[in-house]
Amino acid sequence: MRILVVNPNTTSSMTRKIEAAAGAAAGPQTLLVATNPMDGPASIEGYFDEAFSVPGLLREVRKGEEAGFDGYVIACFDDTGLDAARSLAIGPVLGIGEAAFHCASLIAGKFSVVTTLSRSVPAIEHNLVRYGLASRCAKVRASEVPVLALEDEASDARARISAEIEAAKREDRCEAIVLGCAGMADLAADLSVRHGLPVLDGVACAIKLMEALLSLRLTTSKLGGYACPPPKPYVGMFAADGSS
Repeated sequence: MRILVVNPNTTSSMTRKIEAAAGAAAGPQTLLVATNPMDGPASIEGYFDEAFSVPGLLREVRKGEEAGFDGYVIACFDDTGLDAARSLAIGPVLGIGEAAFHCASLIAGKFSVVTTLSRSVPAIEHNLVRYGLASRCAKVRASEVPVLALEDEASDARARISAEIEAAKREDRCEAIVLGCAGMADLAADLSVRHGLPVLDGVACAIKLMEALLSLRLTTSKLGGYACPPPKPYVGMFAADGSS
């Protein structure tokens, strides 16, 4: 099975980190390719960045369709462009946020999310309601770590995230932690050992769920909202992105 992992931001070093986490989770029969668009924001922190990242994300998915990939993982915790990508792709498309929430709900009564900045909290809370899992989430917490600080080894990002997990255990009485950013993918195992509870990385969760969907030969339903986009002209800078 061939899985394309798309980091919707343009930071290639983060894409390589995501690729390593995905590869560590994947089975021996899975071929993984990780990519990111050339155009868009360097990081996705809130609704504004998300809007500018979607066109580049969809171009990567379209290229994946042309190359014959079986499934797609969107490696942004906000599940950026998920519905649009599902409309474009024939195979299944998973967002790492949705995947992590579902996995956490299977192993814990209550989980908390530790994300980056406060401005990212509303989008995550909205997604939890949309996925029907808001009642299973004790709290969405911000560590106030900018996404790009996760790429800086000299930053105190790891310490801030760890402190927020400790606060979640104490105050939220949560039983598991979901890390709310793809850039945190390399921290999950160490933080789980340190804090004595499951710490879930959405990249790994999405890869394993994708392998299960592909093993079951499931594709994205094309009835209703995920129907393929109808041919129509697109103009201006999006002229090459239309279906016609």
